Amino acid sequence: MGKRILVVEDESIVLLDITYMLKDAGFDVVGQARDGEKAIELAHALQPDLVLMDIKMPKLNGLKASEVISNTFQIPVLLLTAFSQREYIDQAKRANIVGYLVKPITEASLIPAVEIALLQAENTKKYQEQMAQLDETLHNRKAIEKAKGIIMKRKNVTEEIAYNKLRRLSMNKQLSIEKVAELIIIKDQKQVNR
Repeated sequence: MGKRILVVEDESIVLLDITYMLKDAGFDVVGQARDGEKAIELAHALQPDLVLMDIKMPKLNGLKASEVISNTFQIPVLLLTAFSQREYIDQAKRANIVGYLVKPITEASLIPAVEIALLQAENTKKYQEQMAQLDETLHNRKAIEKAKGIIMKRKNVTEEIAYNKLRRLSMNKQLSIEKVAELIIIKDQKQVNR
């Protein structure tokens, strides 16, 4: 199955050309919009893999719509524009854009840009998932260390004995060692607050 793309362009002919080029290259164009407000609405409803967004549009311009789409739905945006002025490039950097194409759009420029934008988005997602996993691992380790410290203090035992007690509790209660550690911390905080 091809990647799902939302095309946002206020000029009908350009919209049709881009849609045709994408479909011809095997992409699934799941929606079309002619202004930024409709783009946000469709991005929310369709959850595409990528949004191709013209900068200059009626109602809500492409940069503002891109910022909302990127930040709210974490959907990557590839900008399309007739302008290559510095101010647009600087604004696009702030809006978390994965690419930038200057019109007129040709198949030779569009397809590689879309493929690279999709790859960049995929890499970013993997990186964010790895960071979230590392954060969770760090949180769990801190909880285990804190729980060991509580056991060591309350029972006046060594770190090794405290850890073995944590492991035994984990097995007996059939809970992860992290969960047992968190329960020990919560219980300790309640006792401290009495």
